Amino acid sequence: MAAPEEGDAEMMADPPTKEEAETPATQVETNSQTDSQTKQTSDAVDGSPQPQSQEETTLQEVLSEPKETIDFKVMWNKKKYDITFPLDDTVEMLKKHIHSLTGIPPAMQKLMYKGLAQDQKTLRELKVTKGAKMMVVGSTLDDVVAATTVDKEAIKEEEKKEKSQKESFSGQKLHKKILDKGKPDDVMPGHKGKEKLPTVPLSGMLNKSGGKVRLTFKLELDQVWIGTKDRTDKLPLGSIKAVVSEKIDGQEEYSMMGLQLGPTEASRYWVYWVPSQYVEAIKDAILGKWQYF
Repeated sequence: MAAPEEGDAEMMADPPTKEEAETPATQVETNSQTDSQTKQTSDAVDGSPQPQSQEETTLQEVLSEPKETIDFKVMWNKKKYDITFPLDDTVEMLKKHIHSLTGIPPAMQKLMYKGLAQDQKTLRELKVTKGAKMMVVGSTLDDVVAATTVDKEAIKEEEKKEKSQKESFSGQKLHKKILDKGKPDDVMPGHKGKEKLPTVPLSGMLNKSGGKVRLTFKLELDQVWIGTKDRTDKLPLGSIKAVVSEKIDGQEEYSMMGLQLGPTEASRYWVYWVPSQYVEAIKDAILGKWQYF
């Protein structure tokens, strides 16, 4: 019998099954897309690098960009600290850094740079320059507790001594010879009330030699300046051990005041004709209450 020709072989091939005939073309495309997505997911799981969006790249560049800093010095308690700090950070943030160096709580710090530095200001806004010096006024909590205890004990001791004295300061020979000269013509007006310290020096008063004396309170420097005709002594407020005062007999709108500069009463620096309304404010400033309470 003759072999079938090529055309006849094609005609004799098995016809497609019913399922193959009914499979739509869309299903084939869907299967292809699923395979592609599976491959992409597999690549991600395998750790292959994925492309970043432009927004993510820009944000990373901003975060990684180094901050502009400035080198300057901080002065506190006769110590110098070399500090490098971002120019666009605030004084409040700087205080936290200073706390880590000195132990002074931020709330008890006063930073002085061309005046009192406000917490919300940045170093750039303050125009801090390289090598500049910034002063810190404040004390650690331990120093505050110790100073407060000593001051209270010293005050109580002085009060006991004053009560035990039979003769007032005004009646003692040492003071009477100064008071008998009378009130100076250029002394500041006084009264029996209470006022805060004035913004100008207290002037026109007398010392135990009968010479003119003025008191200037530099609270930002933690100092009181005692000025006479010949010199000006700049005393740290912490160096004054105690303060005693008494109103002048017959002229109670004025007082005499003794600043104890050493361990004994003999070290008192006496000032006469102090306006009485400032006596309590002077004591508070010298004993440090202006800073802590």
